[in-house]
Formats: sequence, C-alpha cells, structure tokens
Amino acid sequence: MKRALFWMVLPAVVGMPVHAAEVDLSRLYGKVRIVEHFADYKVKIVDHFADLHVQWVDHFPDSAGKWKRVDNFPDFTIQIVDHFPDFTIKLVDHFPGVP
Repeated sequence: MKRALFWMVLPAVVGMPVHAAEVDLSRLYGKVRIVEHFADYKVKIVDHFADLHVQWVDHFPDSAGKWKRVDNFPDFTIQIVDHFPDFTIKLVDHFPGVP
C-alpha cells in the first residue's frame, strides 16, 4: 500500500517535465525571452513535423505562434535545446500556429 502511494505522489513532488501533449500550444504567443537556464519551456528547432510553427514579429504577437523577442517583462521564457525538449518548433515566415 505504501509503495503504491509513493508512486502516485512522486510525480507531483519531483515536478515531472512538461510535454507537448500537456501544453496548450494554441495559447502560446506573446513576448518571449530566450534564456540559458531555468526557462518556462525547453524547445527544439526542427525543419519538419514541428508541434508549433513560430513567426517572429515586431508588433502585435496576438495569436498562436506569433512571438516577439524581448529582454524585459516576457510573457514566458524559452531555452533552445537539442535533447529532451518540451515541444518542437519550426520557424516560418507565414501561417504561424499549430499545424
């Protein structure tokens, strides 16, 4: 009984990683800061089969996949990684959002 309870409580205590299935990518837009450590999300940039198509914009990052790069007061932070990302992105010039 104690062992079963241990395995039920462990993910909540340890803080399991976030995955694309758990992140609502349609709500991921706004001001973004790229950091080296302690990011809200870890992303990998790919060319094919991305979870989210991202367009860097200068004004009005107001829909899914539109990100504005900032240094102060971001809506969320990302870390670009090669291994074990939370989700993958593809940089596009047109039609950002969830494919």
